[in-house]
Amino acid sequence: MRFPLPLKFFLFAAMVAVVPLALVGQNLVQITRDELKSAANEDLTGVAAQLRSEFDNLYQGRWLAPLMVIRSGVDNPDLDVAQKVSLLTLGMQQLDSVIALQLSVEGSNIPMLVSDQSFSQKLQAAGLDPNSILAASGELIASIEGTGQFGRPLISRIGETGDWIATLALPMETRIAGRGLTLVARIDLASLRRSVERHPFNQRGEITIVDHAGRRALVDNPEVIANRAIVASAMPLIVAGARADALENYVRPDGTVMLGAYAFPDWFPWAVITELSEENAYAVIYRMMERIVVVGALGFAAATAAALIFSRRLTGPIVKIGRVADAIGEGDFAARVEKVRTRDEIGDLATRINVMAGQLGERLELMKFVSHETMSAIQKQDGGAIRRGGERRDVTMLFSDIRGYTAFSETVTPEEVIEVLNRYFEFQSEIVERHGGDIDKFVGDELMAMFVGEDKEDRAVRCGVEIRNSLAEHFGGKDGGHELAVGIGIASGHVVLGAMGARQRMDYTVLGSTVNLAARLCSKAGPWQVLVDRATSDLVDLDLRVEPLEAVVLKGYADPVPVFLADFEPDALEAEEA
Repeated sequence: MRFPLPLKFFLFAAMVAVVPLALVGQNLVQITRDELKSAANEDLTGVAAQLRSEFDNLYQGRWLAPLMVIRSGVDNPDLDVAQKVSLLTLGMQQLDSVIALQLSVEGSNIPMLVSDQSFSQKLQAAGLDPNSILAASGELIASIEGTGQFGRPLISRIGETGDWIATLALPMETRIAGRGLTLVARIDLASLRRSVERHPFNQRGEITIVDHAGRRALVDNPEVIANRAIVASAMPLIVAGARADALENYVRPDGTVMLGAYAFPDWFPWAVITELSEENAYAVIYRMMERIVVVGALGFAAATAAALIFSRRLTGPIVKIGRVADAIGEGDFAARVEKVRTRDEIGDLATRINVMAGQLGERLELMKFVSHETMSAIQKQDGGAIRRGGERRDVTMLFSDIRGYTAFSETVTPEEVIEVLNRYFEFQSEIVERHGGDIDKFVGDELMAMFVGEDKEDRAVRCGVEIRNSLAEHFGGKDGGHELAVGIGIASGHVVLGAMGARQRMDYTVLGSTVNLAARLCSKAGPWQVLVDRATSDLVDLDLRVEPLEAVVLKGYADPVPVFLADFEPDALEAEEA
């Protein structure tokens, strides 16, 4: 999205009027937020820890300890069966929330059960059999013993009535006919549920009890709420038996930002989670921010008129400079910034833009007179000066020369000579670039190109053959009534590539025997011939035909040099023409 410069200046000038107020307001809000967050976190952790302690104290002090006393009494060998049953009945009457006590003999499914009458009536009213609901089966007791859960509550829920029940089993020393005896208590957890529901924190926040599966406990609808981030964090800690209380900021699936804490009771496989929405926690901050916004809006409105006038006068010249910069980016180096004569930094910028446009145009024209390798060498210096010297490179050199050029140039005007050369070089240059070559220079009617990298020999030969075929097709060997043709020489090997010449006038080019060989082969090639050396012929592709010719004597070489005539295979040529 475009953000106009006048609008930026307008906003900047307008913001100057409200920045001081915004800074002061931000500091006040931050200080208040930190205090409120600290208070909220302390409140959340305090409530969670309070309920955790209440759960543990209630279980251990009001249920586990008295039941262990009852177990000791029942274990007394001086008491008969009737006395033990009386002890169970009396103990259950004295224990709050204990709705059933039973003595189970190992291997027997007929326990000695004493149950709370009112709770049994409640079960009957729901169409349930109290004995089958309240009696602990032998399999359940064996499972508790097998998992080492003696003395720890096993939580279940009666779906028909919505009651949450804890099953507590304690092993006894007394044995009957050599069989073990177990005291089992069923405990109604309604008191825990009331302590959660009636807690004052519920007026501003939310208290949730969850189990290891992320399911709510002590509620009528035990739904799974594992999609809440804080519940997902607490679940693995419940499974691992960890007891590390923690605070957490998170976002609920409905997008509500929450502050939360959790604690883990020692005697229950639950997490006590306390949650408070950020909106409730920071309600004071929101009211403070509303007042700051009102005052800031008034200051912003007061700065608007002056900012608009200032921005219009300031940004007009900058818009002109931007338009010229766009034109330069599109290649129009003749564009200039006009009618900007302000004696300030903007006026200086307009002058610099005009100077830059002229220099870029000059550099663009100069780039047409140097090779890609020269440009790469300059760019690698990263603004530094190029040093004279060279490096060894493995390359393939291509020389192309126009046959009949001398006679042609002597019979036509210089202007016609230049026109013909330009046409020939235009065709050749396009083909060289398409095959990944780099034109080093043009010398009279001769073109010198270099190929580097992978498959350089194959690309150079293909380029040479295509140059020959393209020129023959477009010019037919005649131009201005004169017979014109090309001869091409290609050689591969090591060269020295680098900057050579005087300090103030250098040429970035290649030297070496490979360059000389390619030039000699070019001069030896007949009209429309592409001659290559042995190093090149050995590495060309299968669809190129390289025929050996009789070794030729070349200037500067003592022995005759093997040469090869390159062309496309007939099938490949037909495919290319198609």
